[in-house]
Amino acid sequence: MNKRLVGAIAILFFTVCSLTADVRGKLECMVLDADKNPIARVKVTIISLKSSAQQFKVTTNEKGKFTQIGIWPGYYQVNLQKEGFQPLTAEVRVRIDESTTLQFTLQKVEKAIEQTLSDADKQFVKGNKLYKQQQYEEAARAFEEAIKLNSENWGYFFNLGLSYKNTKNLEKALAAFQKAIELNLESFSCNVETGEALAKMGKHEEAKAFYKKAIDQNPEEPDVYYNYGVVLINLGKSEEALKAFEKAVELKDDYADALYQLGTLYVGQNRVNDAIHSFERFLALAPDHAKAPLAKQLLDYLKK
Repeated sequence: MNKRLVGAIAILFFTVCSLTADVRGKLECMVLDADKNPIARVKVTIISLKSSAQQFKVTTNEKGKFTQIGIWPGYYQVNLQKEGFQPLTAEVRVRIDESTTLQFTLQKVEKAIEQTLSDADKQFVKGNKLYKQQQYEEAARAFEEAIKLNSENWGYFFNLGLSYKNTKNLEKALAAFQKAIELNLESFSCNVETGEALAKMGKHEEAKAFYKKAIDQNPEEPDVYYNYGVVLINLGKSEEALKAFEKAVELKDDYADALYQLGTLYVGQNRVNDAIHSFERFLALAPDHAKAPLAKQLLDYLKK
């Protein structure tokens, strides 16, 4: 997710990159039952975790397969529904100009349980629609209803956390994200969101662990390195923060905010030439940035 932490040295915001078709990915999946038989006509919804406006709806064919092309790189929540089976929510990473191949297994359920699960998923779908319409309080209520009916689906808790986050209720958002992680330990997005919520609450030491886990899961995401660096600065670990910001710029050479942070850290280390280079690149990329006047002052001072 493209985010910046709100704080003395960082600003939170979301951006959706404009990508052309030649840098988009493809998702190819097969859906099976517990006996490895393909399941046809499974309804599949693919929702971007960067922007809920990016959604795809497909259905499995007679061989239990579905393919979705033209997907922007990033993390997606994949929801699978089929009468007679327990709904499944999974997190999927799609890479640039690459085909991601996965296999899902749906578990059959008894009729007595099926109605409850179906009602839960209806609330989940309702919540997603409300969230897409930016009706976050209403979306949160729908996700809460889904959880009352089925408290074992990590996606319900994750989306509840996102809804609370958008209503500025950090404590409830954090609780929801932490529950989502309990149910899905390897979720990159859950670790990132939990780290962000903790950092916003000033719990930087706790946030550090979640960002570190997210980096281990995906060492190619510049925003995670940036946010990790911000947390490290707040913990007084400038050397580690420097490495994190350098990695962010290595992965994204036009990362203006990271370049600014590098400039300030280089000043502290008396690395004058490196600081000048970072501030010059920062100003070239973001001349109207809120930090631009200070960067200009520092640059003038360094060049004297």
